[in-house]
Amino acid sequence: MTQLTSAQPDFDTLTVGDVVAERSYELTRDSLVRYAGASGDFNSIHYRDDIATSVGLPGVIAHGMLTMGLSVQPVVDWAGDPARVADYQVRFTRPILVDPVTGATVSVTAKIGQLDAEARVARVDLTTTFNGETVLGKAQVRVSLA
Repeated sequence: MTQLTSAQPDFDTLTVGDVVAERSYELTRDSLVRYAGASGDFNSIHYRDDIATSVGLPGVIAHGMLTMGLSVQPVVDWAGDPARVADYQVRFTRPILVDPVTGATVSVTAKIGQLDAEARVARVDLTTTFNGETVLGKAQVRVSLA
């Protein structure tokens, strides 16, 4: 088995406000079906418009945990090792409506929000948007760079 090693970001070169990662994701209804199969979350609001609208949603929405996972991935890639993620928290604030034809584009920007020099931990603040609106609130990742 080959083990991949990635360079760790240099804590001493980081500044609050630095954008450390940006990424966009294209979601389709097929993406949601695949995620449902992988996660076991077969709630019909993620694949049936009639059910989604019957519970007050505008249509089929992306899984919250899918959104959460996609949002942290650019930080994991930047950190070079998923084990460096010490903590990750979000609040779900808006759903991502996945159109049956055009899908949905989700954009993520990861910016240094705080640096703890003693612990050598960077707090990375995530801004995850869909149609120009933030969909996750208080999305923060603590990355250990000790």
